[in-house]
Amino acid sequence: MANRQQQSAKQLQKVNPFRVMTVMHRAAELEEAGRKIVHMEVGEPDFTTAQPIIDAAKLALDKGLTQYTAAPGITELRECICEHYQQQHGVTLNRDQVLVTPGASGGLTLLANLLVEHGDGILLSDPAYPCVRNFIHLMGAVPQLVPVGLAENFQPTMELLAKHATDFTSGVWLASPSNPTGTILDRTRLGEIANWSKQAGYSLLVDEIYHGLHYVQELPSILELDSSAHVVNSFSKYFGMTGWRLGWIVVPESAIEMANILAQNLYISASSIAQYAALAAFEPETQAIFESRREAFKQRRDFLATALSQLGFGVSESIEGAFYVYANIGKFSDDAEAFCHDILEQHGVAITPGTDFGEHDGKAHVRFAFTTSMDDLKLGIERLTAALQG
Repeated sequence: MANRQQQSAKQLQKVNPFRVMTVMHRAAELEEAGRKIVHMEVGEPDFTTAQPIIDAAKLALDKGLTQYTAAPGITELRECICEHYQQQHGVTLNRDQVLVTPGASGGLTLLANLLVEHGDGILLSDPAYPCVRNFIHLMGAVPQLVPVGLAENFQPTMELLAKHATDFTSGVWLASPSNPTGTILDRTRLGEIANWSKQAGYSLLVDEIYHGLHYVQELPSILELDSSAHVVNSFSKYFGMTGWRLGWIVVPESAIEMANILAQNLYISASSIAQYAALAAFEPETQAIFESRREAFKQRRDFLATALSQLGFGVSESIEGAFYVYANIGKFSDDAEAFCHDILEQHGVAITPGTDFGEHDGKAHVRFAFTTSMDDLKLGIERLTAALQG
């Protein structure tokens, strides 16, 4: 028993804090003290949930639709998601392959339990969304970090993945578009990695949470190339439903039964009201709202990336999705956490240190989120200019 407790404690010690939440908490404290803070730390759209979604939620409440739903979600929403894949990607899904989850985090928790066993190695890009490493640690498995930088467009190549694979590797987890870099995997690279993973016998999971918030002509889903892959997605980003805590996963038909069993045990069901509200997200009226917001994000990206580059930050020219700029601070500092602390405390601009996202060159990078208004972005640049050039 003592050995098991020690093993569990060691696993928990590997779970890192989510630093962006620490920055967000400190920024809130400064605001309570009366300071104006420019928020560029958190990946949450500043737009409120679209009105048709709110109206659908009110209608569901009026109808008393407040009970548990089936563990994989309400039929109507799962069918809407299937139709979405057919329209956007030409992919035909069995409705049972889609499970609605309490946020993408709930989906990742389920997929970790489905795909990862104690002692497994899971290949991840570094940098990447930090909670993914922690989900793998909690399974008693090993995140096998694959360092990627500007030369690779911050996305792993097949050669890099093969280099970092070991005898205990069992899976590959990717993200396109990526948090924190906003880069994507194009069709060629995605296909190469899918084929390589299949030949090696690895499970493949792709985070497509930022689909819809992309600024390129084509953004393929892994399901167009590999029907055996696993996908996690969310209503939080493109659909603007962060606080509703709603996401979904797609699993191959061979995993449907076990995925349902895990859903029943891990969370019973996602919020009923959030599910009925999300039905309105697929209506043409609501989609038009989302598209206008995507254009606003594109304008913010163009402004922020240009302004940061002019200030001396190292910025990728391939920010193709999401709402982040992953910027090199080498001209100003070799300690991202100290840099972010000083910029927040002394100049009132909240940004996230690159150390939140991995081990590779994290101290030399920070993440800016262009999730706030253009006016605040301009104010943030004014304050950064004063801090760095004053």
